[in-house]
Amino acid sequence: MDTTATTPAPAAVPATTVPAPRRVVVIGGGIGGLALAAGLRRRGFDVVVHERDLDPAATGGYHITLDTAAQDALRELLGPVLHEKLLASASAVRRRPGDVWFDWRGRLLGDLRVRGLDPDSVDVDRITLRLVLAEAVGDALVLGSTCTAVEREPGPGGRVRATFADGSTTHGDLLVGADGPNSLVVRHLSGAPASRPAGVTGVSGRTPAAALDPTEVQRLGPRSSLAVGPGGTGLYVGYLDPDGFAVLDAAHARAAVTTGPTYVWGAMFPDATAPRGLREQRGAPLRDTTLDALRAAGWGEVPLQVLARTDVASVAAYRFTVGPEDARSTAPWPAGSITALGDAVHATPPTAGKGAGTAVVDAHRLVEELTAARAGTRTLHTAVSAFETDLRHRGSAVTALSMATVRRLLVGSTPAGSALTRTTLPLLARSTALRQRLTPGRGSR
Repeated sequence: MDTTATTPAPAAVPATTVPAPRRVVVIGGGIGGLALAAGLRRRGFDVVVHERDLDPAATGGYHITLDTAAQDALRELLGPVLHEKLLASASAVRRRPGDVWFDWRGRLLGDLRVRGLDPDSVDVDRITLRLVLAEAVGDALVLGSTCTAVEREPGPGGRVRATFADGSTTHGDLLVGADGPNSLVVRHLSGAPASRPAGVTGVSGRTPAAALDPTEVQRLGPRSSLAVGPGGTGLYVGYLDPDGFAVLDAAHARAAVTTGPTYVWGAMFPDATAPRGLREQRGAPLRDTTLDALRAAGWGEVPLQVLARTDVASVAAYRFTVGPEDARSTAPWPAGSITALGDAVHATPPTAGKGAGTAVVDAHRLVEELTAARAGTRTLHTAVSAFETDLRHRGSAVTALSMATVRRLLVGSTPAGSALTRTTLPLLARSTALRQRLTPGRGSR
């Protein structure tokens, strides 16, 4: 969210003075904010979401991975009809071959062991998930609404107020920040953003498999891969095919943005050596700058074909951000009538594929706690406190997991690391090729 002003965080309100919430105000209509509002609305809460975007489809068109916990949460948050639409638009990870890794010339190095990978995960277009969630929220979603300040009104049980760029205000009993890294709401609560640069800049895009040479489609295969190069550079290529690898055979419910085999790629550069002005570029110029930088680092043309033939309208650059990696430093504020979730609290680099799923689980946990408060089994204070305790442990664990790949890239950016990459990976590639020749039936793996 855009931010222009903050108000000092209030002291925690005694639990006995805070009743169950009647109205919930959500700042930010990304995945986490919409998931929360969808679940609250389904439970009969009065909820409103304020989002600065004018169109829910105006988001990165890349795929996200939802593990079993996130899928279970969405089943509760969406209800059966919209959950069916989501699964009908997703592809099953277990139906595709295992992930592999390559060197910067496109030579196979071996199987890629992904820490924390749930074999029952599904992949879905980010746009599709956001649109399904927006459908569930309905007219409770206010678009083009940029929050500029939040505060709790004085007095026991004081309500919360949000102010917007057009001068309007709204009130509620609970305010939830789902406004991403550099969150206005989190800066109000803790006096500083919860995230910092992770040290890596990414460039992403989408390339239809039909745009690639048949030999390159065969090399990449219907799987995800990570290629590693000198200078701490890297290239992730994911495979998305909601039709061919459908989770649910329900064509009547399908709403996938991706309608054919597609490679979703992400190039990575250490911030220290990323091309100057990279994040200010768009489209074809950004693609060309990315290609030039990877070629200068020594990358071959084989792995770069997926970039060269990409849909240039899909290409975007961004900086990886990361939240705290320990529970003690996560959400370091007293529980009260203002809280936050998702990347606003525990920004997660895309290297673990768990950021969106974790935000969805955040939303489900908060819905459960607020439902219990409404039933009278706990106060708003104890509900928010329980939610934030769980958030600290889950969020910091995912953040730490996501930084493992980032740190490997950064180690590879040092002179010693880059020299080691250039020396050892070609040897590993030759060893892998020899094993393939000696092992019948391995084919292109």
